[in-house]
Amino acid sequence: MADTTALYALRFPDGSVSLYVDEQYAQDRGVDPASLVRVEIPPEMFIRGTIQDIREYVALQLEQQQTGTA
Repeated sequence: MADTTALYALRFPDGSVSLYVDEQYAQDRGVDPASLVRVEIPPEMFIRGTIQDIREYVALQLEQQQTGTA
């Protein structure tokens, strides 16, 4: 996926997600880097999408990874 930008995500039991630019940023905020999942964001969404669009995309990607449909 050369034309994507990655974010690091942490999914909570209620389905919500926190997004981090990189592992160091997450670690600085007390997050265990081992609990993060790297998610590739399509460039168009990264440029023009809202934070909510990106959160929903990430949540869907994490759900698909968990269920094995990604």
